[in-house]
Amino acid sequence: MTKKIFFSTITVVISVLLLCVALITGVLYTHFEKMRIEQMEMTASYLVQGVENEGISYFDNIRENDCRVTWISADGTVIYDSRTDAANMENHKDREEVREALENTSGISVRESTTFSEKTIYYAVRLNDGSVLRLSMAHSSVFFLLGGMLSPILFILLVAMIFSAILSYRVSRNIVRPLSEIDLTNPDQVETYDELSPFLQRIAAQKRQIDANMAEIRKQQHKFTQITENMSEGLFFVDNNYQILSYNKSAMQIFNINVNDEHQNLLSINRSESFRNAVDDALHGKHSQEILRLDGRIYQIIANAVQQENSQELVGAVIFILDVTEREEQEQYRREFTANVSHELKTPLTSISGIAEIIRNGIVKPEDIPHFAGKIYDESQRLVTLIGDIIKLSQLDENQIPLERETVDVLDIAKDVSQQLQAISQKNSVIVSVKGSHAIVMGVRQVLYEMVYNLCENAVKYNRKNGRVWLTVDQLEDDVIFSVKDTGIGIPVEDQSRVFERFYRVDKSHSKAVGGTGLGLSIVKHGAALHHAKIFLQSEVGTGTQVTLIFPRYAENTGKSNIETEGDIAAISI
Repeated sequence: MTKKIFFSTITVVISVLLLCVALITGVLYTHFEKMRIEQMEMTASYLVQGVENEGISYFDNIRENDCRVTWISADGTVIYDSRTDAANMENHKDREEVREALENTSGISVRESTTFSEKTIYYAVRLNDGSVLRLSMAHSSVFFLLGGMLSPILFILLVAMIFSAILSYRVSRNIVRPLSEIDLTNPDQVETYDELSPFLQRIAAQKRQIDANMAEIRKQQHKFTQITENMSEGLFFVDNNYQILSYNKSAMQIFNINVNDEHQNLLSINRSESFRNAVDDALHGKHSQEILRLDGRIYQIIANAVQQENSQELVGAVIFILDVTEREEQEQYRREFTANVSHELKTPLTSISGIAEIIRNGIVKPEDIPHFAGKIYDESQRLVTLIGDIIKLSQLDENQIPLERETVDVLDIAKDVSQQLQAISQKNSVIVSVKGSHAIVMGVRQVLYEMVYNLCENAVKYNRKNGRVWLTVDQLEDDVIFSVKDTGIGIPVEDQSRVFERFYRVDKSHSKAVGGTGLGLSIVKHGAALHHAKIFLQSEVGTGTQVTLIFPRYAENTGKSNIETEGDIAAISI
């Protein structure tokens, strides 16, 4: 506002100055022109007396000046001219001033020259003998006059503009100061122009109403924010044009939205077909549910239309994003587990049923009965082992291990397992060695034994002839490290991340030959979780495998370890 008043004042002042200069110049120009004509009339009166008394000889005594003198006879012939040879001059009888002088005693005319930016004033007076004496004098045009006065005029204008600018600034600032000093918090309690009092009172009333409304809005907004920001589900509100009106913190995390980014359109957040279909259906008044896979997670998109309360007009949509990864994974695990258990149970049962049917039909020779009975026994034992492993996994899944925790020496368990597997290791020509120091952890002895046993059994079964297995136990300040290293067939890189899954086998034909339920490493993984331990696996095909377990010394510990997982320890952490 200050600038506007300032520039308006400056404009008015400059306009007035320019107008004054124009008016003064015009008045002065007219005044000077009138004075010049009066001067020419006086000079003409003197010349007329001299010419009538002395004739043409009178002109010999006249000095040259700015006024040109011409004597013209009654027929228009030039008798004398003070600047040009009269004999060479044309007839002047038709000149306006000469014609008026012959008719009215005197005459005046003004003729302008565009070439020289000036005009010439002609004054003619008739003598007693009928001849005409004419005087002419050059008179500059108003533009020429202004050109000569340009420097002083510009100086005056510059000084006037500077002075006007200073005054305009001070005046505009003084005018605006009372307005800028109005306290908008209490606009009706300030002293200002009387004309503004009704306006300020109205503003104060509106401010009180707005403050009350804003307080209520903030209260409702705070409640809504507390609810939405503490939701684990993502939440979007959009209008009919897919423009985002609001979203919560979970939505930002799910879609990696930067708080500094301006995402105006919802479809710019995610362009997948399932997400777009859910939003489209909601904005067409339909309830929609879709599954979205994003960054390795599975989300369920639930979109509903939002309608105005009094009408059925659609004004937007609300979109919920629920993380259902665990539910979907559990469902997938359940399906896979059911299929795998069915397959694993069916194989020995089919074998037992087939042998039993052969014996029942009397096809088996008496000397072959022990052999078939042995097959039935082996398959039964396989079923017993499988069911036992399933029960163990179930107990570990539900955290329902019935045994109490106690202090367990991992080195003693390693030695017991080595003795237990002596027969199998001798059969496979594999040497098992145990080394290290006594290391105590707080845990469930039976589960720890199962973990060590399964790792060692796999190292022996999947080894080569004359291979080696090393069981190593180390006691550190806060951790106990147990590792099983073998010279076996190794695990391909693409299978290393899945070997701890239930019933997963790298080489199914070799696994079938060596036996086993496919649940051993899964039991190891669940046992490690029970004891807050970490599992590291490093393997190379044809060279061997090393599995390392890092236990905190006490199971109640958070499981944080001082061991660095770099170097030759492990490539994969489970």
